[in-house]
Amino acid sequence: MLPAAAVAYFPWEINSGSLQEGESVRTFGRLMYYQPEESKATLTTRHASAQHKVIVHTLFVEPFNAIIGAQYMILGEIENCEGGVVVRARVLNCVDGVNLALFQKAVNQQRSFFRESESKAMPPD
Repeated sequence: MLPAAAVAYFPWEINSGSLQEGESVRTFGRLMYYQPEESKATLTTRHASAQHKVIVHTLFVEPFNAIIGAQYMILGEIENCEGGVVVRARVLNCVDGVNLALFQKAVNQQRSFFRESESKAMPPD
């Protein structure tokens, strides 16, 4: 059986503590650091004048051509580690040129659609 489809989460939601270990996620960020000897990368993004970072375990996607400063989209699972939350990447794609503001708007629209669909599906009391 295939795992459930990954839900898109913003980087500031990844570190909020609301996600369960093993949960599939899709997120994005700018590659700031890559440590191939540790199979570890750090993605960052800015939101509401704050810098947010996501630590990514890259063992399952290596070797890859890391481009420092490029935008990446990742698909993976949440892992809780002593230093916080880590995403174990299954897919890591460079998405330079993607309009991230439009992507964020699309994610918010999708969430609104699903909330509305769920509220209509619930029978009235």
